[in-house]
Amino acid sequence: MLNIIFNRGSKDIENANYVFSPDTYFKYNYEEEWFDDELIKEMIQDVDGSKVISAHSIDSPVLGIIAPERLSGGVKALMIMYKEPHLIVNASSCGNNCAKWILEIGKRQDITIRLGYEMEFKEPFDIRIKNSGNIVHNYADFLMEFQEVEIFEG
Repeated sequence: MLNIIFNRGSKDIENANYVFSPDTYFKYNYEEEWFDDELIKEMIQDVDGSKVISAHSIDSPVLGIIAPERLSGGVKALMIMYKEPHLIVNASSCGNNCAKWILEIGKRQDITIRLGYEMEFKEPFDIRIKNSGNIVHNYADFLMEFQEVEIFEG
């Protein structure tokens, strides 16, 4: 299930394995085998419009052949969520184009992310808001949870 922590000051983040900067974490921790995974290839194609050639070469329509470190912050965050689900990833580097992939990863395994904005998830979904413990299934309830956290914790 997808678990979301709103706000940086949450106690869940203070005592956890929290990845504040997916770009930096990815640079020093990704594994070449990640690029053999079909879901990873699909995410890179969909979010960045790029094709995985190998673990060392990504074909970007904008930048040409690039190293994996030059992928977008959103794709790097998604890859960390999927391959290292024990970590809490700062998903604020992800745009709305990552929302469907975050939900997909959450369907496959339990993950927890930190989110600082109202990402547009498509309904229906099952998301646990860690701040309150509530599970939401639609965007209206998701927004209500976000606003309550901002009021009470912000």
